[in-house]
Amino acid sequence: QVQLVESGGGLVQAGDSLRLSCAASGRTFSRFRMGWFRQVPGKERELVAAVSWSGGSTYYADSVKGRFTVSTVNAKNTVYLQMNSLKPEDMAVYSCAAKGVGSSWNAPDYWGQGTQVTVSS
Repeated sequence: QVQLVESGGGLVQAGDSLRLSCAASGRTFSRFRMGWFRQVPGKERELVAAVSWSGGSTYYADSVKGRFTVSTVNAKNTVYLQMNSLKPEDMAVYSCAAKGVGSSWNAPDYWGQGTQVTVSS
């Protein structure tokens, strides 16, 4: 079992920055690839960034490339999502997820509870 707990959401203005954190715990979580999703009511959930615990492999959705950075601090068992130059369209509930080998981002193995990011224009 892997537990994921997000923090760091909040209300910011367009152009501001925000850093989300996802603290992982449980057996063998280091074997999982970590992802950040976001979801707006009425829209499909979107994978915005993903990273391996080694930090050597990352993925970014086109909508966030150049503005968001995903990283890990293994000593803290934490995955971060640094979000810069936030736009109103970035407003969503952001969730951390863990995907094991053989699993798909369409159905990650574990989810965090989500954290709200609100961007005012």
